[in-house]
Parts: sequence; structure tokens; C-alpha cells
Amino acid sequence: MKASLRDLILERMQILIQNAISNARLEPALAERQASLAKRLSTKYRVRMPYELRMNFCKKCKKFIVPGFTSRIRIGRSDVKSIRITCKFCNHTYRKIIKKQTFKV
Repeated sequence: MKASLRDLILERMQILIQNAISNARLEPALAERQASLAKRLSTKYRVRMPYELRMNFCKKCKKFIVPGFTSRIRIGRSDVKSIRITCKFCNHTYRKIIKKQTFKV
């Protein structure tokens, strides 16, 4: 695939996800459609979606989640510093590690 086409697809995916985030509160159906279009672009042209965009999708039900609106975000209270994200559609909770635990001897 040409680099120019790949850059164009990445730019379109970023625009669609940004629009989906801004439309999520007022028009959730439109936001879901825009996010699914971005995902379809990624699969059709076999371009890996960047991490910043991928983290807006639930790992279990694959739906588009907006932090604070369709997902709940909490800071973990264990020794491992992490963020817990709970999808409000399927109630699945997963963690994103912020800081690796270092062992002191």
C-alpha cells in the first residue's frame, strides 16, 4: 500500500473518531455510526488503528465508548498503579497499567 493512501486513511479515521467523541452526548447513534465507519476503514484497507483511537472501543463487546459517558473510569487502589475502565454496555472491566511495579530488595 502506498504511504500516501495509508496517511489518508489514518487521517480519516482520526477525524471520524474525533467527530464521534464530540457527538456522543447529543447524538449517540450518529457517534456509533462514525466510530464503526472508522473501524471499517481500518479493516478494509488493512491499516492498524493507532492506540489512541483503539482505546475508545470496548475490548469485550467492541462498541464505541466515550470516557465518562458510556464508560466509567476509576483509579486502581492496589500496589500496581492502573486505571480501571468499565463499559456501561456490557459491564466489562479492564485495566490499563500506568506504572509498572518495581520490587525493592
